[in-house]
Amino acid sequence: MPEEDSTSPRIETFAALRYKDFRSYIGMRFCFTFAYQMQAVIIGFYIYHLTKDPFALGLVGLCEAIPAVGIALYGGYIADKSEKRKMLLLIFIGVFISSLVMFLITLKGAGNYIHQSWVVPTIYVMIFFNGVARAFYGPATFVIYTQSVPKEIYTNAATWSSSTWQIASILGPAAGGLIYGFLGISITFAVILVFLAISLVLIYLLRSYPPIFVPKENIWKSLSEGIKFVFNSKMMIGAMSLDLFSVFFGGAVALLPVFANEILKVGAEGLGIMRATTSLGAVLTMLAMARFSPMGKPWRNLLIAVTGFGFSIICFGLSRSFYLSLIFLFTEGAFDSVSVIIRGTIMQLLTPDHMRGRVSAVNAMFIGSSNEIGAFESGTAARLLGTIPAVLFGGSMTLAIVTITYLKTKSLIPLSLNQIQTPEAVAEN
Repeated sequence: MPEEDSTSPRIETFAALRYKDFRSYIGMRFCFTFAYQMQAVIIGFYIYHLTKDPFALGLVGLCEAIPAVGIALYGGYIADKSEKRKMLLLIFIGVFISSLVMFLITLKGAGNYIHQSWVVPTIYVMIFFNGVARAFYGPATFVIYTQSVPKEIYTNAATWSSSTWQIASILGPAAGGLIYGFLGISITFAVILVFLAISLVLIYLLRSYPPIFVPKENIWKSLSEGIKFVFNSKMMIGAMSLDLFSVFFGGAVALLPVFANEILKVGAEGLGIMRATTSLGAVLTMLAMARFSPMGKPWRNLLIAVTGFGFSIICFGLSRSFYLSLIFLFTEGAFDSVSVIIRGTIMQLLTPDHMRGRVSAVNAMFIGSSNEIGAFESGTAARLLGTIPAVLFGGSMTLAIVTITYLKTKSLIPLSLNQIQTPEAVAEN
């Protein structure tokens, strides 16, 4: 009986939160994500306000994706062989400085020192530097995250980590839209800087995480090991590819400023609510998954979730009612959260400790920047096809991707969580 009590639903639900470093990690992740999501909302609305061009919104994603993808493998290599706490401090200082620059150039008196035509290009440059930081941020935090809890509670930790991210993604866009709408962009950037500063303090409170991996070969051979490992796992490469292409074509979120401004006519405040609603659907679903895991048949559930994601995008594109649009944004976030938990757990279970940074870097190339690349695709498609046809095209392509993936991975559908954790699963699946 004592053994059964130790695995009671309540204790199991909060298992990962017993660990101090994990609590510091999710606190840091909350504050950083809150600030980052606020910044994403106000930058998109501000740039669209200045340019009136949906393609300009796509360039925001491209500026961040180019460095995030281009140096992601190097970032994973550095993360594996570096002390993670010091590395994160340097990354966050860089992000803080780029946000500070954007704060200064958007001040009312900044026109006396910088010409208006330079404001948008300067923002693009700062976003580029944020992309550089992201190339190192993802692998470093992935290593800290996986080393802060025992392996047997990875699924629970993944749920709490993703839920923390999603809660911040609810509050951040809502706060960004409302503060920007009522108090202006300068006050909004000031709040962003405060939360980034809190993130720096929480990183400082983490214990030291020395490197597990000491490279004995040249960097190219070391990086190739991470790439080969991912491509030799049918389940891992399948999950990454499914996310990459579904989000690439289904990146309707990038066009929300156009919907808020011209189609639904709800302004910056409505934009914040729309961005927050997607994350609200995700976090409520993730909290439910803390009790009811989707890992019984992970591959089957992943395909179902991405299918629901695609249908939600199509329905959102067809809607002309603000409240109906919120419902479809909610379901989009809910379905996406299921796939996030499944993909994250699969990657944690199949990756050996000494390769976590490099495998995370490969993951970042597929998934970490898929939103930004998808934003560029959506902005380009909106300029060529129009905003609504671009969204409908994206949702339809997502459904096509799921269908192709289903036909190519039928052998993975019956597998249970226990079956994908075996060494044979790593080699064969």
